[in-house]
Amino acid sequence: MTQDIDERLPLAKLLPLAMAAFVTILTEALPAGLLPQMAQSLHVSQSLSGQTVTIYAMGSLVAAIPLTFMTQRARRRPLLLIAISGFVAANAVTTLSGSYALTMAARLVAGVSAGLIWALLAGYAARMVPERRQGGAIAVAMAGIPLALSLGVPAGTFLGNWIGWRLAFCVMSVLAALLFVWVRATVPDFPGQPAGRRFTLRCVFTLPGVRSILFVVLTFVLAHNLLYTYISPVLATSGMADWTDRVLFMFGVTSLLGISITGRLIDCRLRALTLASTVLFAIAALTLGVAGSVHALVYAAVGAWGLAFGGSATLFQTALAKTAGEAADVAQAMLVTTWNTAIAGGGLVGGVLLDYLGVRSFFPILLLLLTATFVAAWSARHRGFPVQVE
Repeated sequence: MTQDIDERLPLAKLLPLAMAAFVTILTEALPAGLLPQMAQSLHVSQSLSGQTVTIYAMGSLVAAIPLTFMTQRARRRPLLLIAISGFVAANAVTTLSGSYALTMAARLVAGVSAGLIWALLAGYAARMVPERRQGGAIAVAMAGIPLALSLGVPAGTFLGNWIGWRLAFCVMSVLAALLFVWVRATVPDFPGQPAGRRFTLRCVFTLPGVRSILFVVLTFVLAHNLLYTYISPVLATSGMADWTDRVLFMFGVTSLLGISITGRLIDCRLRALTLASTVLFAIAALTLGVAGSVHALVYAAVGAWGLAFGGSATLFQTALAKTAGEAADVAQAMLVTTWNTAIAGGGLVGGVLLDYLGVRSFFPILLLLLTATFVAAWSARHRGFPVQVE
């Protein structure tokens, strides 16, 4: 019988992890709603402003696996606190920077911190509960993602439009400092891997099912980030450029619903949820492509997109944790690298498409990527996304 997500879960210890996910995602995604303001202030184009998301992803991409290997034997809580300190510093520098180069450097540091946090969170949450409740625990830890997208990014976009984009990053630095105190006071510490049980990258990558999961992550997140990073110009084609904050709020609210559904069903319906999310995202992308100036269709499509995306991080991290077993931390670092390759790719590909082919070129690419996602997930019926997860 499916249990409520909060039953038998140590919420007091898991919620700081959810806040860490919130800070990580909000720091990453905040420029998406503030591209015009940041571009004007830093004297660059919107496509170059969008690369503040790309450089963040690059930091996570290059750092996650090396840092995970270097710190396999280190205790977990000190690592988490070091990563959070990186957000305090990077967001403070972004607040004060008047230089595009310095802003990009700060975003790179934030991305490195994010790479370490993402490599830690799922394994941290899983170690707090029995194996049969790991999916629910990871869902709680990942709840910060839709919260950031539903509340944080729209609020940051509103503040950026009203007072200035720098204030939003100042608030992020303060939130990270408060999170540091909360984690230090509440989250238990765990040891790292014993010296004799360290896992190599090749060993983990060749485990049955791992490559299928990583491919699904790559294509799904690439499609998502291509659309999310450039949502402002996409909305401009429907005459909704001034409503970006409202549209992002719609996305985030339905993302919350998505992670709620995922948290309740993931321990017994992981495969079905993954396939359904991919199909729903494809329908949403198709609808956005044909919506034109029909605002109701745009809102419906964005709502469906949020519902599809809300539980995706939980689905992918749970699938990988169950598939990799004791090698979960190394596998999660590989997921972080793949995820951020997709984020960086979304920023780069989207920028090129926007500059040379226009927004309308986004939608065929999205459908192609999501078709590949569905085929890969469907094919991983034995390991990765099995027909039934015990």
